[in-house]
Amino acid sequence: MTIDSFKYLPRIISYYYKTTAIKSTKEIPWQTIKKPLSECRFGLVTSGGLFDRTIDPPFDVEREKVEPTWGDPTYRKISNDIKQQNMGVSHLHINPVDIISDFNILLPIHRFVELENENIIGSLSRFSYSFMGYQGFPPNTASWEERYATEVAEAFIKDGVDCVLLTPS
Repeated sequence: MTIDSFKYLPRIISYYYKTTAIKSTKEIPWQTIKKPLSECRFGLVTSGGLFDRTIDPPFDVEREKVEPTWGDPTYRKISNDIKQQNMGVSHLHINPVDIISDFNILLPIHRFVELENENIIGSLSRFSYSFMGYQGFPPNTASWEERYATEVAEAFIKDGVDCVLLTPS
């Protein structure tokens, strides 16, 4: 699958972005799991721009086309009983063809339900969350850090989640 993260940019700007390295100065907050997986409640998060087309609007890719250094920082809450035909993909930086066929390759809700049914994991949170991973160039994650990630983290805590699997796009 070919991914062109800079599809809507002029070629010279695309080249600049592709050859400019950005290094994070922030520490990754890894934590050790304190109990067996068979007792853990899992939450799922993707940066693949997935949304439930029956209840949510897509991510704002139209604004991104006009302002290519901006990315929609909001998130979508996805119920674990979502059907394939109701899942939408709204992301300009990934090829959605395979995801449209089976969203579990990006957000493995149904695989985790199987793990729960087989008692390999304790349980799966009632909802998963999706962000649109592209946050402009240079990336501006302030909205994630100040609002949206906190809201999702609080929802997971309220739901008793022990572990979160992030599937990047």
